[in-house]
Amino acid sequence: MDTLIGTYADTPAKPQFKRLAILGVGLLGGSFALAAKHAGLAQEIVGYSKSPSTIKAAKAAKVIDHGADSALHAATGADLILLAVPVSAIGPLLKQIRIGLSPHALVMDVGSTKGDVAAAAQEALGEVASRQFVPCHPIAGGEHSGVQYARSALFDGRRVVITPMANNPDRFVEVASQIWEAVGGVVSIMDPSEHDAAFAAVSHLPHLVAFAYVYAMARQPKGGSYLQLAGPGFRDFTRIAASDPTLWRDVFSANSAETLQQLQLFKQAIAGFEAQMRQGNWSVLESLIRQASQSRKDWASPSPADDIA
Repeated sequence: MDTLIGTYADTPAKPQFKRLAILGVGLLGGSFALAAKHAGLAQEIVGYSKSPSTIKAAKAAKVIDHGADSALHAATGADLILLAVPVSAIGPLLKQIRIGLSPHALVMDVGSTKGDVAAAAQEALGEVASRQFVPCHPIAGGEHSGVQYARSALFDGRRVVITPMANNPDRFVEVASQIWEAVGGVVSIMDPSEHDAAFAAVSHLPHLVAFAYVYAMARQPKGGSYLQLAGPGFRDFTRIAASDPTLWRDVFSANSAETLQQLQLFKQAIAGFEAQMRQGNWSVLESLIRQASQSRKDWASPSPADDIA
């Protein structure tokens, strides 16, 4: 059965909020704030970050209207709250803001894993309040973190996966979908476990491989001199190895079982390629490469759905 439960597109309604609170004003949080301003989603945007210098920079760049001295102060009175922090921080952050949470507020996150986030929300907020938390994962970002890299177009045409919790009212999920569409996203609805399995394959393992490859490359006796010769291919392949270490530590921790399963499949494939090289089976190796090349071309080719979106 297809794991995609539904897709929202071109929803005409655009929700309006009096106060948007961004908890974690970095690349994703800052970009969401800018996109929300551009779309006219919120009358006021307040931000909170552990780093006062981040808030100062965000205000100077007009990413946010005001800064708060705590997550609770930022969330109190807000009718839309975005948690743009590492997944390990979501549970503690929800506990901090719970007492200030309006019963009508919608709370979303941007975490790369969803099963652990849903469990953390349930534990932090309880049965009633967790109805207001709708887990989300925008497939957007970059190797650079920080509010200085925020841009309003970050989510344009990007897939945003929403993984509703069991007690989310349909209206909260619908509003969350409309919000992401308003900032440029293309929304899909998935089950949290299916989301984590899929992204272990298409995101988490590629990052792990890139980190490991650069680690091995740089620590060779002549690694430094080899790197001086690296060109566009190396740059393309290793771009994601420059990603935020803390964020990816949390992702691997949260989704270790699925990522390790994908790693085993990758190791089997590597072993197969290695065997053909050791045995000198160059025609077989070419066949394996050809299959991989065709799969990549098929994926990169635009589909009718892509054209419509």
